[in-house]
Amino acid sequence: MEIRVLNYFLAVAREKNISRAAKKLHLTQPTLSKQLKDLEEELGVTLFERGPREIQLTPSGQYLFSKAKEILSLVEKTTSNLVQNEIVSGEIYIGAGETPVMSLITDTLNQLIDIYPLLKFHLYSGDADDVMAKLDSGLLDFGLVIGPVNKQRYHFFRLDAQDQWGVLLHRAHHLAKQQNVRPSDLKDIPLLLSRQASADTQLSEWFGFNLEQLEIIGTYNLLYNASLMVRSHHFGVLCLAGIINTHGTEQRFLPLEPPLTASLNLIWKKDESLSLAAKKFLALLMDKEK
Repeated sequence: MEIRVLNYFLAVAREKNISRAAKKLHLTQPTLSKQLKDLEEELGVTLFERGPREIQLTPSGQYLFSKAKEILSLVEKTTSNLVQNEIVSGEIYIGAGETPVMSLITDTLNQLIDIYPLLKFHLYSGDADDVMAKLDSGLLDFGLVIGPVNKQRYHFFRLDAQDQWGVLLHRAHHLAKQQNVRPSDLKDIPLLLSRQASADTQLSEWFGFNLEQLEIIGTYNLLYNASLMVRSHHFGVLCLAGIINTHGTEQRFLPLEPPLTASLNLIWKKDESLSLAAKKFLALLMDKEK
């Protein structure tokens, strides 16, 4: 059943006369009659009762009349959407380290899916090295990373929000009663260090000496697992604020003093074109950050 023939059928049903309908459709009467006969044969039903003056619809014809209007309306709307407002589908792949700022990314994805419900997304968690490796291999569209960006390899968009560094401690730790911690407070405490932070000069500059002078007992890339070490009253975990919810727990987060913050950048490869879905995500994120 062709869209063209449905239009012919509707014209005849409205005019109730083949001659008048043929004239409006710029067809000859025999051509239109044959098209209607072929439609009836295709469907296996009689659509019209042909009277001396007017053509009336049979019950099958009345059913097709109501459905044909719906079908043609949907076709018109779909065509209009494709021409004027491109339908966006596809998948977006985003990698990120643990950061509360990830909520900005997820809020943007939620808003985007409300606009383009055919979209799907995939989130990958890892440190900056993991994220950039997957970005370089084409497995990710975007990476959310902390700190400076290699501008030779990546385009980037700096977010307004920043992360704050601090230390996670057991509430029974002698430092937990303080409001913040200074470099001298942490010099002799067994610490776990973010694997990403170990390659970052920010902490070294904050401490004022090489990190090797600290008592680093290990590294981590996911904070939840590292936070379990805080069950021991002796250990501290250098980390970012807001990742672990310490409310009502035995843990406490103390910010560093003087404050140390980290900038966040959304990055994507310079030598690859973004998909339409990825472009829509980026445009929406940038617009939210204005």
